Amino acid sequence: MTAPVSVAVRSATPDDLGILADAHRLGQAAVVDARGGPLDTLLLGRAEPIADSFAADLIKEESVVSVGTAAGAFVGYCVLVIRDLANGRTLGVVTDLWVHPQARGIGVGHALMSQATDTAIGRQCMGIDARALPGDRSTKNFFEGFGLVARALNVYKTLP
Repeated sequence: MTAPVSVAVRSATPDDLGILADAHRLGQAAVVDARGGPLDTLLLGRAEPIADSFAADLIKEESVVSVGTAAGAFVGYCVLVIRDLANGRTLGVVTDLWVHPQARGIGVGHALMSQATDTAIGRQCMGIDARALPGDRSTKNFFEGFGLVARALNVYKTLP
């Protein structure tokens, strides 16, 4: 029997920019062929140089970039953006959440999402929002485990 792996979450630093960019590329590559993935990567993916977009997030007051580790090694990340709403309140939006496939199922995603939720509560957000692609049952189930429910359905048609 093996001992449980130590999982932790910490704030990202400039030293993490390269690995964050690599992780984002891996995440985008994994969804580009999924239903809704091609347009989703164009709408919400980060443009090159990806490390620069993470560097910008690190200094924005409204963005929180967290790193998930297992046994001290980087295995995932989360970006939470605090968005102003028309009613004067704020909403926490998980724009990025990725865990390396070999590190899934050990609690890293849970720790990252818990940190994002705690941050949104601490910043007095009225709620927290995240996305799952159509047909991605595991991601949908993951978010539902945190009490998130579907609130919209986007539809799309490719034009000639």
